[in-house]
Amino acid sequence: MKVSFVATVINEELTIKAFLNSIFSQSKIPDEVIIVDGGSTDGTLDILSRYKVSVISKKGNRSVGRNEAIREAKNEIIACSDSGCILDKDWVKNIVKPFNNPKIDVVAGYYKGIARTVFEKSLIPYVLVMPDKVNPDTFLPATRSMAFKKSIWKKAGGFPEEFSNNEDYVFAKNLKRIGARIVFEKSAIANWIPRKNIKEAFVMFYRFALGDAEAKIFRPKVGFIFQRYIIGLALVLLFLDLKSSPILYAVCILLVLYILWSIFKNFKYVKDLRGIIYLPLIQFASDLAVIYGSIVGLLVKSK
Repeated sequence: MKVSFVATVINEELTIKAFLNSIFSQSKIPDEVIIVDGGSTDGTLDILSRYKVSVISKKGNRSVGRNEAIREAKNEIIACSDSGCILDKDWVKNIVKPFNNPKIDVVAGYYKGIARTVFEKSLIPYVLVMPDKVNPDTFLPATRSMAFKKSIWKKAGGFPEEFSNNEDYVFAKNLKRIGARIVFEKSAIANWIPRKNIKEAFVMFYRFALGDAEAKIFRPKVGFIFQRYIIGLALVLLFLDLKSSPILYAVCILLVLYILWSIFKNFKYVKDLRGIIYLPLIQFASDLAVIYGSIVGLLVKSK
């Protein structure tokens, strides 16, 4: 079957070569590759010109770019990934294989992190679904690694152009809503390069939370984060008011337990003693980013 590969880029000079090389090193090369550039000002366009790709210039967010690429695509099967990823050599072959069953509308491929440092190794389980936690029946497709029929994309209304931070999650929800037949393909692996420091990670978590709030998507784990910090803040305020030693002890114990929990739940994925520092740091950074992003998103949406 013929397949069109689509992706969007903007100022990806540092990552685009590895991404493109992984596309053109596939065991099954896509029949066409369409890249939409959102207005790069670095060397991205120059690098793209060296590859056999169709380049479209279209300013806008990722949804605008993807929708434009899909409209221009010649084939019914659309595969997509994101710049900043490196595709396994059999990714295209494996991501389209389930379409041999004509009843399948969408294929959710898997993605794993490529860690270059202990910090990145510690960050990965906070961002990706780790292999031992994958539930094939509930795993939602993400644009890092997915394929779909052009007809189901159209039926779902395309990627939502009003959202810039979690558009693929909203798109996946829309696919579920219209009853699209989605299958998980664990062998279609896109390798994701994590953010390299805590500042970049904070911004990423903030954008995820902001996008969810703007789209009125409320995940249970976000509610639990708010509950933890509301309880913690209430105990701190109570201590400041009463100057009670038992309350102070309770706060300290809860804090220590929370730090230990943040280490033990993900240390098996890190297996490096330096993770004892990074894991709690990422936990607190992600918590605060989620709280901040959720509040800002709700306030923006209410205007």
